[in-house]
Amino acid sequence: MLEQLLIFTRGGLILWTCKELGNALKGSPIDTLIRSCLLEERSGAASFDYNAPGAAYTLKWTFHNELGLVFVAVYQKILHLLYVDELLAMVKHEFSGIYDPKRTVYSDFDETFRQLKKEAEARAEELKKSKQVGKPVNNSKKQGQVQKAGLGGDKKKNEGGLASDGGDGDTMKGRRLENGNSNGNHVDIKESNMFGTANGKENTSSNLGAFDVNKLQKLRSKGGKKTEKTVTVDSNGSKAEPKKKITKKNRVWDDSPPESKLDFTDPVGENGDNNTEVVAADHGESMMDKEEDFSSESEAEEEEEEEVGKESKPDKQKKGWFSSMFQSIAGKANLERSDLEPALKALKDRLMTKNVAEEIAEKLCESVAASLEGKKLASFTRISSTVQAAMEEALVRILTPRRSIDILRDVHAAKEQRKPYVVVFVGVNGVGKSTNLAKVAYWLQQHNVSVMMAACDTFRSGAVEQLRTHARRLQIPIFEKGYEKDPAVVAKEAIQEATNNGSDVVLVDTAGRMQDNEPLMRALSKLVNLNNPDLVLFVGEALVGNDAVDQLSKFNQKLADLSTSSNPRLIDGILLTKFDTIDDKVGAALSMVYISGAPVMFVGCGQSYTDLKKLNVKSIVKTLLK
Repeated sequence: MLEQLLIFTRGGLILWTCKELGNALKGSPIDTLIRSCLLEERSGAASFDYNAPGAAYTLKWTFHNELGLVFVAVYQKILHLLYVDELLAMVKHEFSGIYDPKRTVYSDFDETFRQLKKEAEARAEELKKSKQVGKPVNNSKKQGQVQKAGLGGDKKKNEGGLASDGGDGDTMKGRRLENGNSNGNHVDIKESNMFGTANGKENTSSNLGAFDVNKLQKLRSKGGKKTEKTVTVDSNGSKAEPKKKITKKNRVWDDSPPESKLDFTDPVGENGDNNTEVVAADHGESMMDKEEDFSSESEAEEEEEEEVGKESKPDKQKKGWFSSMFQSIAGKANLERSDLEPALKALKDRLMTKNVAEEIAEKLCESVAASLEGKKLASFTRISSTVQAAMEEALVRILTPRRSIDILRDVHAAKEQRKPYVVVFVGVNGVGKSTNLAKVAYWLQQHNVSVMMAACDTFRSGAVEQLRTHARRLQIPIFEKGYEKDPAVVAKEAIQEATNNGSDVVLVDTAGRMQDNEPLMRALSKLVNLNNPDLVLFVGEALVGNDAVDQLSKFNQKLADLSTSSNPRLIDGILLTKFDTIDDKVGAALSMVYISGAPVMFVGCGQSYTDLKKLNVKSIVKTLLK
């Protein structure tokens, strides 16, 4: 049963809802659809599932892009209504005929909708009955049995040597013609494909035997080639001697201590002090506070290069303008899907060359197509430029954070409540969690925020020593309990210690883990649920391509599935590392933000403590579409 159908504008004004359909919806499926699907450029999907306590709905929608209208149908997820798509198309056609931008009430559309709903339900019932009546289950089975029997008979005749030269081919032709194929040439092609061809010639009578002989000859020829190779290898030397099998030598165990020194680390005292010179936090100003100047200079340089390119090739530009004028669709009423396909395909290929995951690029193009289909195109305007402008708007909307990512403000808010601000760094192996944790600590230090590190990577050898080295260089306290301890308990004790000492921020370092490692993902979920951090940062490489989708989706899925809370904590933000190694392959940022909905809060662009930046959305979009 259809739960609700409503029509609203892209500005959010509800024009019409069906009051006769059921009770009020549980939860807020329409708001969730707008927030997590339509605004996130996922409108190219076929449907959207809404799950909430006591409610499970499926939502389908369609657009009228020329009028700026959205039509949404809601029904129970357990039901499979066949007429919803057709009903939406009919409602869209009828409502667009009576739509007036100055009008806000359409009470006269109730009777029209009632008739459309009856027509759609009747057609769905007829279609269901026709499918049930017209199922040729028995006939297809019998035909398959007849064909199998014919093939089996031919095989037996060929194996026993009783088949004549042309008998089998004629009988096969007769059987194929009885099954409905009247074209003799088509039947011969099928026979040749079925029985195999030898050297490009059709032998329908004894093809099975010929195929076996050729197969044997090929195997013999392969064997001959192998023996020739071995002979030539042997003939290179003066005497061909067979190679002796290398046997494993027995290990000699000696109780005497090794003479060489294996531990090359400097001696460390009980308090972690050694002879290494402690470097104060004077590494310079972090790039987080001067991102805008750096980006504006790079953009200005790119604009100058473009102007020089335009001046150097005036003839080519003129030629392109005239050719684009002929390619424009002046006088065409509305854009159709077939008109957009070439431009969308070129745009998808361009995004994929910039390291955007294929799945994400395809979904983005589908969403842009859904937003442009049916719109009027201005005279002498190219479709490619229209598609690119729509994609640029979509990319800016996706990459722009939907909430505040001002960590300093959140830190001061937590300080007023007299509790530390806890940040947990998670991610796969080798992406640079510990190094970028130190960069974030240095940036917070520059803003007069007291920081404490928590060494909760009790799995990887050397992880605690690595974090201890960063803490000593930055003169930051570190909480550690060694290895083979429960990370969740270590993090909890670190937060208690920070509360007692008056630290403003606790940066929790965790072990790297692959998204498919069930035990380590369970331990991470326990750490997050037990300590309830203020921010869960996913640290990912900018070098990653299609695997970004798999990593983030599975991290979020595992955190949700293994959580004991009804409202599980998921990834809140992203820290992109190794951004200085990718040139213009910046697509990982788009893939990660699209799949998780979390903003990119930091960008690591080097190996020093100052190499931490904010994400410049305009620069990324310009690079993606360049």
